[in-house]
Amino acid sequence: MIEEKSVSLAAAIREKYELVIGLEVHAQLLTKSKMYTADATTFGNMPNTNISVITLGHPGTLPKVNKRAVEYAMKMGLACHSSITRKNVFARKNYFYPDLPKGYQLTQDKNPICVGGHVPIVLSSGEKKNIALTRIHMEEDAGKSMHLAGEVDTLVDFNRAGVPLIEIVTEPDMRSSEEAYNLLVEIKKLVKYLEICDGNMEEGSLRCDANVSVRIRGEKALGKKVEVKNMNSFRNVARAIEHEFERQVQLLEEGKDIVSETRTFDATTGLTGSMRTKEDLNDYRYFPEPDLSPVVISEEWLQSVKAEMPVLPGVLFAKFVDTYGLPEYDAGVLTDQKDIALWFETLCSHTENYKSASNWLMGPVKSYLNELTLGIDEFPIGADKLAMLIALIDEGKVSYTVASQKIYPELLLNPNRSPLEIAQELNLIQDSDEGSIKPVIEAVLAENEGKVQEYRSGKKGLMGMFMGQVMKKSKGKADPKVASKILTELLEQ
Repeated sequence: MIEEKSVSLAAAIREKYELVIGLEVHAQLLTKSKMYTADATTFGNMPNTNISVITLGHPGTLPKVNKRAVEYAMKMGLACHSSITRKNVFARKNYFYPDLPKGYQLTQDKNPICVGGHVPIVLSSGEKKNIALTRIHMEEDAGKSMHLAGEVDTLVDFNRAGVPLIEIVTEPDMRSSEEAYNLLVEIKKLVKYLEICDGNMEEGSLRCDANVSVRIRGEKALGKKVEVKNMNSFRNVARAIEHEFERQVQLLEEGKDIVSETRTFDATTGLTGSMRTKEDLNDYRYFPEPDLSPVVISEEWLQSVKAEMPVLPGVLFAKFVDTYGLPEYDAGVLTDQKDIALWFETLCSHTENYKSASNWLMGPVKSYLNELTLGIDEFPIGADKLAMLIALIDEGKVSYTVASQKIYPELLLNPNRSPLEIAQELNLIQDSDEGSIKPVIEAVLAENEGKVQEYRSGKKGLMGMFMGQVMKKSKGKADPKVASKILTELLEQ
């Protein structure tokens, strides 16, 4: 039942307590078949079509470990600086649930495939922090129960049952909802760079449970934790954590005990409500899975997976800042998506004006892609052609305004043409000849004698007006740098 009210704490009370957060993040792996059977994993198929006797746990059937899923788990561990367990034993986690057809889940218990490690995050204040991981282990997903409006019965779709998962478990290492939010952003970025998960929370391929507790600031012992489930966005994870902090602090301030329980989050109200208590640990009766042999990761296998590792966002971020000299903001935007980051790399192989390249990609290019809901792979202009356009500006042949408003739109329509060819055809090549620009400026000054006197009397802000008139009279062809120089000289006479 969802709580009926929210609370709002005074600043002094909030400061008295410390928030402690640990996350459990489940990522569905992008394998074509399930964790222990050859059944398909395609999302959106008709209910109960991606199933077999193995998925349904019929007697006499035997599971078999998906090698690709193991490799994906190894990649995530390597990306998170974890130690890779060489001998992996699977376990049965016994519990009954309608959408768990076998009555147990095949998972890892004592020896997860990845141990320790960390994920770096950057907060809005600029502070950098490594969020420690406890483990990353492999397991299978459950099916999905569906409750249709007005129906008293529950329908079960077993298509998702057996889909490979990794569970990324953090230490209770976070102290704010912002840290939790940023960690989820980084995890999503990592799995997408590694191409092991699509990170789609709406489809359930990335899911998160938050363990939240509070304690008096300065205390070492952890408070009683509450697990919050059913959050379908990073923003809702942060909202749920904030509400739990206020709810738990309010209970302690009233002298009440915090119940260790599982709670659900209502995104409409922003409140959590109790699902079941966890005062006593669930007895899952783990024991080694007798039907699966241990998976032994050899040094050769580990090295082959390392060789397949792509460049990671942290490496690209550092390169964009240190090698290309970009501001950290630019580097953060460009590395947010792998395809954008790699396209920028390609663009930088054609130009040395890296900041201009960044501005074009974050500005006109992304605006075009967003407007038409396209990926960078569908962008019509090649990186080499965009670099040519940047070069036209750098060489003073056209201004940025002309390039972005006249040449760029034409290039979108005719991407095989060269920017120079378009500029020449449209008569857009900038005039840098002082001999032809000076008469234009003299004419402007003659037409605005009153403004000239005002400028010479101290109203230096009129320079912009004069430049606008010069550009208008020259039809935008006067080189702004040359025009500004001549204009200043004539005004200061």
